[in-house]
Order: sequence, then C-alpha cells, then structure tokens
Amino acid sequence: MRVMSLNKFVVYLSILMMGLVLAPAVSARDLPDFTKLVEQNASAVVNISTKQKMKHPHGLPPGMEIPDLPEGSPWGDLFRHFFGEPGNGGGHGEGDNDGGEGNGAPDEFNSQSLGSGFIIDKDGYVITNYHVVRDATEVVVRLQDRRELKAKIVGSDERSDIALLKIKAHDLPVVKLGKSADTKVGEWVMAIGSPFGFDHSVSVGVVSALGRNLPSESYVPFIQTDVAINPGNSGGPLFNLDGEVIGINSQIYSRTGGFMGLSFAIPIDVALNAIDQLKTKGRVSRGWLGILIQDINRELAESFGMKQPHGAVVLKVLPKSPAEAAGFKIGDVVTQFGKKAIIRSSDLPLAVGQAPIGEKTDVSIIREGKSKTLAVTIGELPAEEELAQREVKPGKMRTNRLGINIKDLTDEQRSQLELKDRGVLVVQVDKGAALEAGIRRGDVILMLNNANIKDIKQFNDLVKDLPEGKSLPVLIQRRKSPIFLAIKIRKGK
Repeated sequence: MRVMSLNKFVVYLSILMMGLVLAPAVSARDLPDFTKLVEQNASAVVNISTKQKMKHPHGLPPGMEIPDLPEGSPWGDLFRHFFGEPGNGGGHGEGDNDGGEGNGAPDEFNSQSLGSGFIIDKDGYVITNYHVVRDATEVVVRLQDRRELKAKIVGSDERSDIALLKIKAHDLPVVKLGKSADTKVGEWVMAIGSPFGFDHSVSVGVVSALGRNLPSESYVPFIQTDVAINPGNSGGPLFNLDGEVIGINSQIYSRTGGFMGLSFAIPIDVALNAIDQLKTKGRVSRGWLGILIQDINRELAESFGMKQPHGAVVLKVLPKSPAEAAGFKIGDVVTQFGKKAIIRSSDLPLAVGQAPIGEKTDVSIIREGKSKTLAVTIGELPAEEELAQREVKPGKMRTNRLGINIKDLTDEQRSQLELKDRGVLVVQVDKGAALEAGIRRGDVILMLNNANIKDIKQFNDLVKDLPEGKSLPVLIQRRKSPIFLAIKIRKGK
C-alpha cells in the first residue's frame, strides 16, 4: 500500500509539473497574432517629414557646445532652436547671412520634424496630426516603397489636432476605417508609425480607458492605451484586431519625455467628422455656450449646498453669448447638457462642441441650491476666445477678518479687467481663512457667498456676517481667469 501511494504521488506530481511547464506555452498560443494585420496595413502607413523656418536670438554660453546626438533625434532641433548651429556664434543657421559678425543676432534656420500618417483614399488623401505639420513650409510624404511625394495641406484643425494632406498619386493602398464608438476597454490594439524616424515600427497593447479628457484638450474624448508611442508616432493609425483604424496616435503622458505606458489616441469618429468638414468647407465648426467653467471639489460642493461633487460651476458668462441670452449666471452649476450627464467639468466642452449649431438644448443647473432648467440655442465656437492678461497695480489698502489686505480697484483697472463696478483687489494674504482657501496676492474677489462684491465697504459688511465652520463659495479672478474657491472661517475667529 505504501508503495502504491508513493507511485500515485509521483504520477500526480509529474502531471502537475507538466501543467506548469505547458501553461506559458498555451497562454502564448492564445495571444493574438498581429503578423497578418501588419502585412495587410503597413503599406498604407506613411512617414511624414516637414520643414519650418525658425528664428531665435540666443547662443550657447562660452565653452559649451551642442552634444552629439543620434540622427533624427527630437533633441537635435530643440538644441538648434534655442542655441543655433554649432560653430556659428550661436543663433546662426548654416548659410545664413544677416550682415552680422557671428554675434548671436537672430537668424533664420531650417527645422525638421518627423511624424506619421495613413492613406484613406486611393487618390492620395492622408490623415495626420495638426501638430506634425504646424507652421510647415514643406511637407514630404514617404511611402513604404520609398517614394517621396510633396504634400499639400488641404486643411487642419488645431482644437482636434487633425490635418488632412493630399499627394499626387493613384491606386494607393488604403486603410480600413472602423468605428471608435464600438471600441471596448481591454481589447487588443496595434500601432504602426515612425518613432524617432524608424519607419513602420509596430507596437501593441490594450485599450486602457475611453473618453479621457486631457487638461489642454477640451474637444477630444481620447482613447487611452498602453501601446508604446514615442516622438515620430504622432499621426499614425491605431488598429483593432479586425484591421480597422479606430484612432490616431496623438499624445503621451510622460515625466521623462519617453514612453511611460500612457498613450492617447484621437477617436476615428471624431477625426472623420473633422475631415468631412475640412473637405467641404475648409474649417471645423463646433457648438458654443460662451461660459468659463471650473470643476467642483468636496468643499465647493458643500458651499453650493450639494450632497456630492459633480458638474461644472460657471465662473464667467461672456457678453453677447448663447449662455447670456439663455440666462446663465455666475455660480450656476451645470449638471446635465441635453441627455449627457456632466460629472466633471471637462465633460461639458465636449458635449457642447458636438451639439448641432442653431438648435435648442435643455441644460440642467443648480442655482443657489435649487434645480433649474435653461433652454439655450447653441452658437458656433469663435475662432479666437483668448482674454488679454492685464496687470493689476495696488493702491490704498483696507483690512478684514479673513486675514487679507484689500483695496478698491480704480476705474482704469475695472475697465482693463472688464469688471465694471465689481471686485476688490487682494494685496496681501496673512494667516487665516483666505490663505487656507488658496487666495493669493493679486487676486480680485468678485463674489462672496453668492453676493457680488462692489467695494471694500460692502465686502467688509459681508465678512462680518459670515457663519463660522461652514464652507462658503468665493469667486476670484486670477490673472485672466475666474476661479471658484471654498472658504471656511474657523470657529472662534
């Protein structure tokens, strides 16, 4: 009996060990095979090189020189952009002559950049990123068969980072376009591009998240992946396992300048909408409300009488905008736009941008703790919305119980800041509620506890009656942007 038990144990142990050995092989066989996808699609992916004329006056300090860098390195043009060509006194491009004597005068030089793209039409339409061809004086498309063709920029859209090119050629290989709306988190994807100039490099990974909103990009719900993307991959296609393009590789998040596992692609549905508009009218139109907004944290939610933070709080209503016509007010919290729930403030620009221009849309808001619905007619997003940054100069000071020194704004300052009869200037911040709330020197306080601030007297009268131990909203204007903060006066202050 003992012998038989030992034999059984040996057999079981052998089977177990064979299973452990074979498991990796079985798992490897279950992984997707990308070889056919590459064979079918690589010829429709192109390398894009551009030239730009650039100027810069600075040269390297004495005794320093540009380090030797690999050909095609993205750092080469960066060094030359700031310090000029080596040996030319700094700031002098090769062959340039401005009549100087190598003293660092600003000269023009050619800067080159590399990117990727893909062919969507047999007659030569190519998609890439706007930032790949931005300010280009010449764009050259190199095909897999080594042909190099000059390209014309048909149109571009900076806000979605899309550009449409046209090359003179026929019967070109094309990619198959999919629907990014069908993409799921966790599915396998593949990128083909030219990282650091290495043509037709393939990298694979999975979709990490959908609908990502990046701080600097308000109108694109990015596809996040862990596909290795590096400089030169920009503008290249992102394929699913059916060989369909579902995105355009555009950005990475990195603390080192290289790939760190966070890559972002523009959904092909968004890109094609922009491409169709570029083809038909040469520009891209988007919906517009005309408000500046901010996200809501826990303290702000409490100050607005909300049970939990969600939505977008209105910081400013632009004059002669759809929002002004619809009756939006500063301090309104937008919680729903049409059928789209606004969870984060970044959800609103995307929803508005995709809304049909000229149509009425119901917008749900919270105003002074009560729910309300506004009907707004969507306008068209203007080409330029930037507000000029104005410098605010201090004047006569007054103090208050929040621990800040303030002063009234002059008529000239109000005019410059477009504040009319609103606001007081913070000229000093001491210890206290204001410092804890994040108020800084130079901020202009516009509202306190939902009341507009006209002058120092009214502000101090409000401050005297503020409750202790409760978060209250305060609207400030910092440089060119309004911001809501939550301020709380500690008990006994």
